[in-house]
Amino acid sequence: MATHSEGDRPLRIALLSYKGNPWCGGQGVYVRHLSRELTALGHRVEVIGAQPYPVLDPGVPLTELPSLDLYRDPDPFRTPGAGEFRDWIDALEFAIMRTGGFPEPLTFSLRARRLLAARRGDFDVVHDNQTLGYGLMGAGPLTGPDAVPPQVTTIHHPITVDRRLELAAAPDLGRRLSLRRWYAFTRMQKRVARRLETVLTVSHTSRSEIIDDLGVRPHRIHVVPIGADTTIFRPDPAEPVVPGRIVTTSSADVPLKGLVHLVEALAKLRTEHPAAHLVVVGSRPGRGPVAEALERFGLEGAVEFVKGIDDAELARLIRGARVACVPSLYEGFSLPAAEAMATGTPLVATTGGAVPEVAGPDGETCLAVPPGDAGALAVAIGRLLTDDGLCARIGAAGRERVLGRFTWERAARSTVEHYRTAIATRAPRSPGVRG
Repeated sequence: MATHSEGDRPLRIALLSYKGNPWCGGQGVYVRHLSRELTALGHRVEVIGAQPYPVLDPGVPLTELPSLDLYRDPDPFRTPGAGEFRDWIDALEFAIMRTGGFPEPLTFSLRARRLLAARRGDFDVVHDNQTLGYGLMGAGPLTGPDAVPPQVTTIHHPITVDRRLELAAAPDLGRRLSLRRWYAFTRMQKRVARRLETVLTVSHTSRSEIIDDLGVRPHRIHVVPIGADTTIFRPDPAEPVVPGRIVTTSSADVPLKGLVHLVEALAKLRTEHPAAHLVVVGSRPGRGPVAEALERFGLEGAVEFVKGIDDAELARLIRGARVACVPSLYEGFSLPAAEAMATGTPLVATTGGAVPEVAGPDGETCLAVPPGDAGALAVAIGRLLTDDGLCARIGAAGRERVLGRFTWERAARSTVEHYRTAIATRAPRSPGVRG
């Protein structure tokens, strides 16, 4: 039987995910790919998740931690039946929702704390994926037979950034008041973040935002870039490219994603490139700025929305596009940029947030434009629609950048190093003492 030294023994990892569906945002993508790669390295990973439950690869077990699932389709903000309430946490979840707040980070953390307390001794480390709830703070003694395992937390970017951008775009006082209530959970996340010993984040931009917005001490924050599954997101010369096709990923119709600016750019493009059309990986908004722009510019027939596709289908869609685009005003990393570059499809990306850390230098691995500038987007996309040589050069350089910097295996190995450091440096002090 093989033996392992303390420095390389397989770890028992609890990976917490309060929102893990890979089709409703980057957190689900992170949980799926990281858990797979940690398992491939020989570690025992157990994902503990709430609805929408994570979709995991074979060999990665999921422990379901049910909530009231108050935001599920097709009846979001629903009123549960009396028989659905199991305990006081359910009642709290419903009460916060009915008063306009977002309860899931808090209530998931409380349920997770209860489960981890019942299974004390089962895990070497607990990895929280941006829950930042009170239930995960000071959950038990740090030493002795009842000690809780060290906790490592990933903060992709502070949700306070989303809050700022949405408030700035709010059309009236009523909407601003509603947003302030919805984002009230960010006060909790700030308090919890300042108590964390080990924080992982995905870019240097996010690291700066976490320091400034959440007040986490710099020495506690470590950058671990994530990346693309380069075995699926890869070039395929046999895949036909559809002339004029532009593809983008927009998991939500929120100002942060900048989709409305890409729609405006498409309207400009089509005056000179009538074949230009857009495929959006995400849900079609029924109302709001994007829906209004589609109607205003008469683009209903030139924009297609697709959702619920798997990685292989997404890779084929990106490979079949002439141009991939990331129009975001801000990103903490930008998985869509890494995945597009990995396929060899040339990328147009903004300089919002951490996008340049992923996409690389303008004119080398992408064409970079200022965030929120529809005219600049139209010009850059137009260049790629008409210059085969530029497309080939930027597409090839983008693929090489991802292979060298942004793969899930690299992310998993670096994450394990931080797990081991957290385990080795666990100090015998009170959970209320700050370092």
